[in-house]
Amino acid sequence: MSSQVEMVFWDVQHGHATYIKTPNNKHIVIDLGIGDYSGRNTSFSPLLHLKNNYGVQQLDYVIITHPHLDHIDDILNFDALKPKVLHRPKQITNAEVMQEENDVITFRNQDKPKFEKYCDINDRYNQPIGGGTDDPDNPDNFGAMKILSFTPTTCSHDNFNNHSIVTVVEYAGIKVVIPGDNEACSFEELMKRDTFKTAVKDADILLAPHHGRENGYNNDFVNLVNPRLTVVSDGRFCDTSANGRYSQKSRGWTVFKGNGTSSERKCLTTNSDGEIYVSFGTSSDTNFKNFLHVRTS
Repeated sequence: MSSQVEMVFWDVQHGHATYIKTPNNKHIVIDLGIGDYSGRNTSFSPLLHLKNNYGVQQLDYVIITHPHLDHIDDILNFDALKPKVLHRPKQITNAEVMQEENDVITFRNQDKPKFEKYCDINDRYNQPIGGGTDDPDNPDNFGAMKILSFTPTTCSHDNFNNHSIVTVVEYAGIKVVIPGDNEACSFEELMKRDTFKTAVKDADILLAPHHGRENGYNNDFVNLVNPRLTVVSDGRFCDTSANGRYSQKSRGWTVFKGNGTSSERKCLTTNSDGEIYVSFGTSSDTNFKNFLHVRTS
């Protein structure tokens, strides 16, 4: 009998939102993007889609990599799925979050409630987990799926990108690395940690940091990850792109389309490929120890 992890990289334009279903049917979300205001599908809410179309009534674990709008845009729907555990960069204070909102997006006053909501849940989710059945650090709670997270802490608070959490999901010998908008300072810090380097080394799938921007590309990090496939979560409009560099560094993997055709790919983008569906785990076929299946919409 097969056992698998299911993962969706949602097409949220210039933003990020990933859903993970564990082998024991637990539900995890990384980031809360819904789409860019200049994009073509601004109304799509991954959280409400999970509730209304996937039948998810409660999230077991939510990771917000950092409190920038394109990663928290869906936050007003946060309580609809009653998350049990929240992980975010706690070193960023509510005062800093609201100051960032005032400095950067005063021209979009309608977004202020989203930052206020972030501050609200940042205050509410402040009790220790206590090592019980909700503890994300215990793989037994997620059907033997390991989920590791690494948070840079020493960079200046002037740039929240460099406080982005990097998540590593591993099951049945398959590894997926999901950064936030990490830039040079955070990679310099993380690459000094042996635990981080061991966790990300020789992964199968990498989500390109900072939506594939040049300032998120770190050659030493990408060489270490050595992905088969890179996923870029981005919209139509971008100022810089390192997609070509990620393609050169990725080993390649067979990717299926919705119509059943397939081809070897090295770099997928939500902008061009839409939602990206990934499943991996142990195979019921005795000729295979495990499997990795990737499909675009």
